[in-house]
Amino acid sequence: MPARTATDATTTATSRRTGQQTAADLAFLARAMKAPALLDAAERLAERARKESWTHAEYLVACLQREVSARESHGGEARVRAARFPAIKTVEELDVTHLCGMTRQQLAHLGTLDFITGKENAVSQRTLRWLDQFTFGWVGTVPLA
Repeated sequence: MPARTATDATTTATSRRTGQQTAADLAFLARAMKAPALLDAAERLAERARKESWTHAEYLVACLQREVSARESHGGEARVRAARFPAIKTVEELDVTHLCGMTRQQLAHLGTLDFITGKENAVSQRTLRWLDQFTFGWVGTVPLA
């Protein structure tokens, strides 16, 4: 049996079909579009759309909103996986005994990111040079001159 294509699903869509055919087409097209959240939400939203008499456009918007929100929430995770970092590291895991002139309290303050909203310098150049050596290859920083 030859491989299925999107044209096959479209051709089927133009003729009268059963619920099983529709479900199979939806599953195929969602996989082809790499839209798993769309597939997960489609049936629930279809039922809700029937009950609330949504238009086709309203149903489509609801389905696409679910997919977009799923992608936004999982986007950071996908980028971290794609970067292939050897391990996820956090500020809390950093050994402060090796930091030159920085206390655990200062490091905790950096973790709050308050310096960004205050438009302040986070750390001194000296500490940045040391952190750059520590993190090179971990977060892909460019070495400081």
